[in-house]
Amino acid sequence: MNLKDLIKESKSKILMLVADGIGGLPHPDHGNMTELEAANTPNIDSLAKKGIVGLTVPVLHGIAPGSGPAHLALFGYDPIKIEIGRGVLEALGVGFPLTPKDIAIRGNFATKDESGRIVDRRAGRIPSEESRKLVEKIAQSIEEVQGVKIILKPGKEHRFVLILRGEDLSDEVNDTDPQKEGLPPLEPTARTPKAERTASVLKKFIETANYVLKDNRRANTVLLRGIASVPRIEPFGERYRLKPLALAYYPMYKGLTRLLGMDTPDVGNTFDDLIGYLKVHWEEYDFFYVHYKETDKAGEDGDFEKKVKTIEELDKRIPSLMSLNPDVFVLTGDHSTPALWGAHSWHPNPTLIVSKYAGSDSADRFSERTCKSGYLGTIYAKDLMPILLANAGRLKKYGA
Repeated sequence: MNLKDLIKESKSKILMLVADGIGGLPHPDHGNMTELEAANTPNIDSLAKKGIVGLTVPVLHGIAPGSGPAHLALFGYDPIKIEIGRGVLEALGVGFPLTPKDIAIRGNFATKDESGRIVDRRAGRIPSEESRKLVEKIAQSIEEVQGVKIILKPGKEHRFVLILRGEDLSDEVNDTDPQKEGLPPLEPTARTPKAERTASVLKKFIETANYVLKDNRRANTVLLRGIASVPRIEPFGERYRLKPLALAYYPMYKGLTRLLGMDTPDVGNTFDDLIGYLKVHWEEYDFFYVHYKETDKAGEDGDFEKKVKTIEELDKRIPSLMSLNPDVFVLTGDHSTPALWGAHSWHPNPTLIVSKYAGSDSADRFSERTCKSGYLGTIYAKDLMPILLANAGRLKKYGA
């Protein structure tokens, strides 16, 4: 069966709100509650009483996903079959047009101590303006290595994008980010003989960046990850016969939605900016993806109380979103980021669907525990889109 053959035209509208990393774990220092359980969320809880809840598994049970594959699954693509490197998403997110000759890499400014060990993988989340100046400084010091053009673009806060442009490059090179403080950066090592040249170019880039940054107190080194070339993916609009609008204020998420062919405007730097744009352009589209980043940031920082506050801030915006009267509303996360863990985790995402055809659950609020026993059950995130299409009246009957 091809899902595309079952899709039919409709004027219904689907609103997908992704609260990045919203899922949590019971915290022993906070009454064994999760962040959702500790938060005051009357508006979200009211929706939970009207709709159905459940859990979504981003990739596979036990696998902690990156944001790229996790979002790919939410949009109905199999993240096991389609791999998109983080570098590609970051490059597209900052608006850089990649070519087949490019290798894109996500970079972090980081802090290392005198022994060369990483003490902060994000350089204290330095301001974007400071990061931009550092990117410009490095770019002036290295424009080409071994015939490969070096292109640098600033991102948000500690992030930047490195693009290698040239012939015979390969993305089969390991990341240099050790993914943990207290360890030295890894070497960019080739996984295949074809990638030896690319690894050599990256070594030279890191050497130059370290020299340029040596007198900087916080951002005194760089970490590279998500080394990738551009894949070919069926556009979202063609796949589902929808006209999609994607609203996010972080480059990586904009990069993914642009790769999938969604309209992805650059809209401010806050969640309220996104809501404002959504309201103005509501009549122009029929699928809306809106991304909320703050829950993930607090979870990664291991800050339970801050994550609770970000959830409560999101709850305050729910009436504004629901005033648009979407035919289908879904609230979920791309992955869980428990403050107790301090990183992306493998735990399923709490998920809520509201539509006049979804039915209702016995849930009295929106939390990990209530979602575990919800009508939706525990499903793979890649199976969520057909359920949303069905609730939107966009699927025909299968078979006689």
